[in-house]
Amino acid sequence: MENSRKFETLLGRMTAAVCAGDAQGAAACFTPQAVYHDGFYGEFGGREAIARMVTEFFHRDARDFAWRVFDACSDGRIGYARYEFSYVSKIAGSERRRIGFAGICCCELAGGLIRRYGEIFERAPVLAKLGFADERILRAVKRWAGTG
Repeated sequence: MENSRKFETLLGRMTAAVCAGDAQGAAACFTPQAVYHDGFYGEFGGREAIARMVTEFFHRDARDFAWRVFDACSDGRIGYARYEFSYVSKIAGSERRRIGFAGICCCELAGGLIRRYGEIFERAPVLAKLGFADERILRAVKRWAGTG
């Protein structure tokens, strides 16, 4: 139970920092050599790259983030949680659309920090909600599948 509370607190700090655009605060929740695997943008290794992901990807393409984490569980080495995430798009052609989705994150932990963050969510429906053309969505799905 204690490990789960600590993990939920850590995720809460990380998600609040991401939503606020506090790249350094978000990166501080990770070990120095950590990997953050984002469902859209791919892998970012190390605190500097994770901080860059927050500013140069997340906050470049979106604003007004809301990230709610719940049902966190951890044994101190691995942690899982469900989440709901939403934002307002700044991407050309889908500006001002609020997009939301639910997912699950899995984290490897070390020394009370995140060593590896990964997530699972339905990506293609998010692109459809953004109003992307079918061809663009198919290209993205093929890229994620390693066939395109």
